[in-house]
Amino acid sequence: MFVPTPHIEAKKGDFAKTVIMPGDPLRAKLIAEKFLNDPVLVTSVRGMLGYTGSYKGKRVSVMGSGMGMPSMGIYSYELFNFYDVDNIIRTGSAGALQPELDLGDIIAAMGACTNSNYASQYGLNGTYAPTASFKLLKTLDEVCAECGTGINIGNILSSDTFYSADVSQNEKWKAMGVLAVEMETAALYMNAAYAKKNALAMFTVSDCIGTDKAMSAQDRQNSFTKMIELSLETAHRIGE
Repeated sequence: MFVPTPHIEAKKGDFAKTVIMPGDPLRAKLIAEKFLNDPVLVTSVRGMLGYTGSYKGKRVSVMGSGMGMPSMGIYSYELFNFYDVDNIIRTGSAGALQPELDLGDIIAAMGACTNSNYASQYGLNGTYAPTASFKLLKTLDEVCAECGTGINIGNILSSDTFYSADVSQNEKWKAMGVLAVEMETAALYMNAAYAKKNALAMFTVSDCIGTDKAMSAQDRQNSFTKMIELSLETAHRIGE
């Protein structure tokens, strides 16, 4: 396929090798305008905003992914395969399952369990285990250690359903030590593996499932500063 693609209007070379990818395109706009030097809007098809600028002298891009694995699957596939992107760092929100996690805590997904059928396309005779790029995860861990930021690393769940008819499922995943629930990472990790590229997902806890603790929509959009800074520092270390 040639670029522009059906979903991204950017030209070849418009994206940096590393893309920070929040779900919300307005959060992508906020990151670009607040953290990047000289950000340029390179795509806005269907309101899915993408920018390229620089951070501490290194080129980096930021683009929304939308909600759910089908949306993440499309955008990350096109970035990896048609725009020569090597690294995608997802920055999102997640609902905590484990009682030791609280609002604002940061999680990095070492692995992504899923109830999705996304892996069926590969025709594997078994169950595929989507995992983060060790290179990116190790770099993030080093960044966190150096700046004294605590981070929780482990398994998360990428769910196809936000409102599930089976309310018992969260307790079952919790019993297996799964840290939190979100809706995109498994597709991102599978696309990265198939394209032989790198991916990492990190989250700020926006609600604690089974309790009344939850951030407002405005907080979700604007208050994830620490996670964004960590993602940009990671991008800086592995970037152009």
